[in-house]
Amino acid sequence: MFDTKSYEEKFELALMHFEDELKKVRTGRAHPGQLEGIRVEVYGSLMPLNQVANITAPEAQLLQITPFDPGNIQAISAAIRADQSLGFNPSDDGRLIRVPVPALTEERRKGLVKQASEKVEEARITLRNIRQDALKEAKRLKEAKELSEDDVKRIEKGIDDDVAQNNSKIDEIFRAKEKDILTI
Repeated sequence: MFDTKSYEEKFELALMHFEDELKKVRTGRAHPGQLEGIRVEVYGSLMPLNQVANITAPEAQLLQITPFDPGNIQAISAAIRADQSLGFNPSDDGRLIRVPVPALTEERRKGLVKQASEKVEEARITLRNIRQDALKEAKRLKEAKELSEDDVKRIEKGIDDDVAQNNSKIDEIFRAKEKDILTI
């Protein structure tokens, strides 16, 4: 018998990954998630920023980073400066790092919406690939005489319904993010 449970879990994981990717697209407000992709070289290895420091947003236009070990301040500042896609310029006072988040221009906002829409397309491609894998598996089982033609049609309809449902969730999440980005 064909089990769609594993494919439904893959759809769920794809949706969660999409939401995580959208969190990295910045809006006009400071959010600790903006620095999520930063990796810092400390103690001879690359580590995620959130494992070497505490990140907060005390104001709408400011991120504050408090390193667990003050000796890592220079490495953290350098790692944030090195990520050109963020465009942040951190400053430190020896104890903590302040990262001012510049206000977005209209042109930059539109660029961010475009960046978010590219992530929508990536998520849709992932859903289509999962759908193809499920249909290939169903056809393989039909060839092996483990499934009937009716079973394959039923599975195909179920998978297509799941894809449509997840696509509508993606659209909904994107619309909310787009509104957030374009709101001044």
